[in-house]
Amino acid sequence: MFSLQIHTVDTPKPFYATTSTTNGLNPTFNTVELKCIVHLFRNLPSSSSSSSSTTITNATSLSNPSARTTLLFIVAVPNYLSPDEFLLFCGSHLDHFSELLFLRNDGMEDRYSVLIRLVNQLTADGFYCNFNGKRFKPSEAEVCHMYFTQSVEYADLAEIACAPPPGFIELPTCPVCLERLDQDTSSIQSTLCDHSFHCSCVSKWTYLSCQVCRLCQEQDDKPTCAVCGTLKNPWVCLICGFVGCGRYEEGHAIRHWNDSQHCYSLELETQQIWDYVGDKYVHRLNQSKIDAKSVSTNFRCSTCGYNEDSGISSALVSSKGEAIEEEYNHLLASQMKIQRQNYEALLAEARSKKDSLISKAVEMAEVSRMRNIQYKLDEFAKEKKAVTDTNQNLMKKQEVVRKVVKEIEEREILSLKSRDEKIRDLEEQIRDLKVYIEAQRTVAKMTDSEGIKGGTLLPVQSNQSSTGGNSKRRTKTGRRRN
Repeated sequence: MFSLQIHTVDTPKPFYATTSTTNGLNPTFNTVELKCIVHLFRNLPSSSSSSSSTTITNATSLSNPSARTTLLFIVAVPNYLSPDEFLLFCGSHLDHFSELLFLRNDGMEDRYSVLIRLVNQLTADGFYCNFNGKRFKPSEAEVCHMYFTQSVEYADLAEIACAPPPGFIELPTCPVCLERLDQDTSSIQSTLCDHSFHCSCVSKWTYLSCQVCRLCQEQDDKPTCAVCGTLKNPWVCLICGFVGCGRYEEGHAIRHWNDSQHCYSLELETQQIWDYVGDKYVHRLNQSKIDAKSVSTNFRCSTCGYNEDSGISSALVSSKGEAIEEEYNHLLASQMKIQRQNYEALLAEARSKKDSLISKAVEMAEVSRMRNIQYKLDEFAKEKKAVTDTNQNLMKKQEVVRKVVKEIEEREILSLKSRDEKIRDLEEQIRDLKVYIEAQRTVAKMTDSEGIKGGTLLPVQSNQSSTGGNSKRRTKTGRRRN
């Protein structure tokens, strides 16, 4: 993750402040030129262990979304490439630019920097892939180095612009010095040359405005410590060019790091870069695992043809092979990680489909169960209705039967009453007959039959009950007797 702090007194500062038009191109985006001093910062790794390499590499990789932005910073464009030629160099990607800022430092006449904002992340990724590591011209050695930039801040005071944000360290803005650093530090994947001293390709940057590059080229005049003036073990700061003696002398180089927090220093005798924060060498191809010793970086340059020591060159080639092997191992690991994430996504999708099918099956089972229960409830309701109807019919029949039984009982009662009346009537008749017969017998026994003749026979009531119910019959009997 990278950040910029720009020291400038020009106003206005933001991208959209002023708009200018290049000759004949008439771009639709805002183009601004600013005179300033640019400070490039990179966030510190979480630890100085071996895992820091992986941390930094991942932070600058396209596969890490958190490290990518729509803001791209091109560290150095050679001065022989004018702004119009730079726009032609960008080609069809100009249609995706939204803002463009040319950053010029009066102390560096051989180059300028460019800050570009693109319309979206997809076009920014495409521009990065197409132009990062590409030569500005096929016949020249200068290569385009760019970084995804998280933030850009402006400061009127140099002290504020030089102060690194919390958790960040400053990187050199010289492209040659950046290429000297290893990939994990500079995030530059490959270079044509290691830029050792006596290497003429460094002079491709015409004016050598970088003090470190000048010291590497001008080996006739041995540099001295800026504090104590000693010639022994000089170290030069890659950020500001301060020359100090090593820690085994007076230690002015490490004191400079403590004061300024410029953590990268180049040892001029061996051309190796030391990182005070990580407490290790970070020079590109500066170590060989042969005998676990550090070797010099002087070898045959593929650009200028310089060759100092074939033995060292073979060690460096071996180191390059190991670096390539490590890079491919990292690439394989990253691809395996991507494949793992892909398969994990497929497994998650399969689990999701399985859960969805299970939930659908459970839902269908529940629906079927509810339908069966509802069907049974409907059947039970029908049976209940049938039983209710049958019960009502039986109750109606029971009521009819009760009425019939009641009528039969009433008829029986009436029949019994009629039979009792007939029995009483017959009993009265029998009694009357008995009385008549007894009277005939009495009359027949009487001697004075003449005295009875002309008499009247009156009925005698034996009890009052006989007079109520059978008065009509007695009347008939008495009338018959008369």
